[in-house]
Amino acid sequence: MLQRFIDHIRANHLCAPPDRLLLAVSGGVDSMVMLHLFQQAGYANLAVAHAHFGLRGKESDEDERFVEGYCRTQGIPFFVRHFQTKEYALQHGISIQMAARNLRYAWFNELADEGQFVCIATAHSLTDSIETFLLNWLHGASAESLAGIPLKNQRVIRPLLFATRSEIEAYAAQHGLTWREDATNATDAYARNYLRHHVLPHLAQINAEWQHNAARSMEKLKGTLMLQEEALQKLKEKYLQTHSGEVVIRKELFEKLNHPFILYKLLQPYGFSYPQCITIAGLINTQPGKIFLSHSHQLVIDRTTLIVAKHTQAWPGVTISSTMTTAELGPYKIIQEFSGSNKHHADASTAVLDAQKLTYPLYWRVWRNGDFFYPLGMNHRKKISDFLTDNKVPLTEKSRITVLESNGNIVWVVGLRIDNRFKVTPATTRTVRLTVISNFD
Repeated sequence: MLQRFIDHIRANHLCAPPDRLLLAVSGGVDSMVMLHLFQQAGYANLAVAHAHFGLRGKESDEDERFVEGYCRTQGIPFFVRHFQTKEYALQHGISIQMAARNLRYAWFNELADEGQFVCIATAHSLTDSIETFLLNWLHGASAESLAGIPLKNQRVIRPLLFATRSEIEAYAAQHGLTWREDATNATDAYARNYLRHHVLPHLAQINAEWQHNAARSMEKLKGTLMLQEEALQKLKEKYLQTHSGEVVIRKELFEKLNHPFILYKLLQPYGFSYPQCITIAGLINTQPGKIFLSHSHQLVIDRTTLIVAKHTQAWPGVTISSTMTTAELGPYKIIQEFSGSNKHHADASTAVLDAQKLTYPLYWRVWRNGDFFYPLGMNHRKKISDFLTDNKVPLTEKSRITVLESNGNIVWVVGLRIDNRFKVTPATTRTVRLTVISNFD
């Protein structure tokens, strides 16, 4: 196992023994084996980062103490950060798993910058990669998502992707390693756990070597994707031209390669979805003048070409009275509902506000430079331009972000975050729920 570990790192140019490495260690068997292997391989310039998500009470505290104790006895620098994971997930309208992922990687990168670490190592195994493939496949993901977990993503490396979970557990037993078990891994609460408990064992009954065979298939797929990118570039050079900000695609291409996926790969950078491309492909030769919209661009079917350009129309602001149930701005619609409850669970597309703090009519408009608000959870104001940058809103979508005002104060950056001053509190007696719907879907 140790030699395979060393060979895997060398073959894929992941890191070298003199490098300063930051290891993400949860205390589970995978991460403890990774830490042990790095030590055995002669990597002396190591540090450990442990993310405490506050999701499992005393068990999470015990995980932290376990990892910290190991690092102390081994003389390894140890970093820990406690996160309010549930609150973060609620504020951003995402799952607990996605919240934990966003929080830990943001922190890892922060540590890497501060400590000048060359790489951040995570303990994903080959089995994790296969589970990711299966989950993405079940959700109809693109080929890029079916190639498994990448070996390297910027400075994040995965030095255990060559090993199955059973091989990792066998190594831990052989070397007398101890680790912490996450009790939630024994439940079927998550789709990944269900696959692990009920699907993967049956595949092993069909072929004991199926995981390594799957690894070869994913590796072949990565090569196929490289060929795809090369072919896509040649198609762009031959059939796609840019004039004065407009992208023109000659229909001649689709006489030779009549498949919606080809169109999708050309239009994906402009925000068009695969279902849209299926529709467009079916109408290419039948409806000249037909217009399709993405979040940032419009596509026009011309006589011999497809013309893609940014939206140029300005959306005039609209007022929303307390008696209105719906309002429309550009391609968006807001649904307004009042309630006497102070329950305020909401996802990213919904804002639940204290109705008594609002002054009607509300005003809904596109955001402007200089706009500011007090993001939920903060007591100081923030420019919306900075907020959008911090939340990595793509440049092509920034011009389409809208805000909702009450008496000149922004109460909601629509679809992203409410203002802290208008949040629901235990004292709230009447709420308004505002749900935004996009006509692009």
